[in-house]
Amino acid sequence: MWKDFKAFLMRGNVIDLATAVVIGAAFGKIVTALVDNIIMPCIGMLTSGVDFANMKYVLKEGTFNAETMAVEGEVAIGYGVLINAILQFIIIAFVIFLVIHAMNKTKEKFAKKEEEEEKVEETPKDIELLTEIRDLLKKDA
Repeated sequence: MWKDFKAFLMRGNVIDLATAVVIGAAFGKIVTALVDNIIMPCIGMLTSGVDFANMKYVLKEGTFNAETMAVEGEVAIGYGVLINAILQFIIIAFVIFLVIHAMNKTKEKFAKKEEEEEKVEETPKDIELLTEIRDLLKKDA
């Protein structure tokens, strides 16, 4: 059982997947920082200083506690956080699209190049046959 598990872990796909998860998590942090610190403040500036992260629909008003300097007992739906999450998702999806698109274009370019090289290197059968006949005639002459 241990050998099978070890073999499973050492397969290339599992290691590739683990690497992708780690890179994805790090990329997520970068996108979160980009959205929260650059994009959303710019959008807030365009919308007269609205901070989306603090946007909410209050269902029940809370009371302000002067000792803790916090609002207590408030019930609210924080839709601004949802807007931020949607923007982060759109940005991540767009960046991944750009990366995949660039990779596919590069693959196509290399595939065309290899195809052209194969066409150039490959001699038609009739030419090969004629070359053999010529060589045989030279031998006999």
